[in-house]
Amino acid sequence: MNAGDWTLLLTAAAAAGWVDAVVGGGGLILLPALFLALPQLTPQAALATNKLTAFTGTSAAVFTFARRIPMNWRLLGPAFLLAAATSALGAATVSRINKDLFIPIIMVVLVGVAVFVTIRPQLGVTLAKDPPTRRKIVAVVLLAAGAFGFYDGLFGPGTGTFLIISFATFLGTEFVRSAAMAKVINLGSNFGALVLFAATGHVLWALGLSMAVCNVIGAVTGSRMALTKGAGFVRITLLIVVIVMVIRLGWQQFG
Repeated sequence: MNAGDWTLLLTAAAAAGWVDAVVGGGGLILLPALFLALPQLTPQAALATNKLTAFTGTSAAVFTFARRIPMNWRLLGPAFLLAAATSALGAATVSRINKDLFIPIIMVVLVGVAVFVTIRPQLGVTLAKDPPTRRKIVAVVLLAAGAFGFYDGLFGPGTGTFLIISFATFLGTEFVRSAAMAKVINLGSNFGALVLFAATGHVLWALGLSMAVCNVIGAVTGSRMALTKGAGFVRITLLIVVIVMVIRLGWQQFG
């Protein structure tokens, strides 16, 4: 790679870390950058290297959030492990999915998310008046970890976004707290897919670790901004990222 390719990838890694820490969706920045700088990469190598970079950045985001927001580790710990297991399963079955059908479905879901957040301006901005029961919290978190962990290993774009929306909708948590919980589960799904890709020899370690440094910087910056600026900032960023994801996926599918 030349200096321009390195600049592109390191900048993309930092931007992806920032977006991932706030609302998720960083893969839609870094994966296209990888294919642009290294067109000879196989899809498996690109996905595997992206997972290595994302894992380090998500780890930094979790650490930053955990210093400021109380975490229910007795619940999030098992959720992490469940997301890791289902993500590995998703990564193992990725070749069996017809992505020509899968991508349009995800686009429709993302459009629905954008509309839902737009017509419910208080979603994720204020706490629910009636706190959910412990049983409901456990059910929502574990179901989200299992389902979106599998999705992250299988495909990936928007995993953090879907987790944040799920927690804000079904548990009534603010977007910042939802983002903190989502990062723990997303860390598990990144870990599970990374272990599988590493075992099959698809990870480009030198490249991934180089990008990881910039991804960590972006992730720490993004999580700090989310904590400082609050739920309103996360809501606006979420809407912007969802719109960009729909456009990017549409271009990938139909452009």
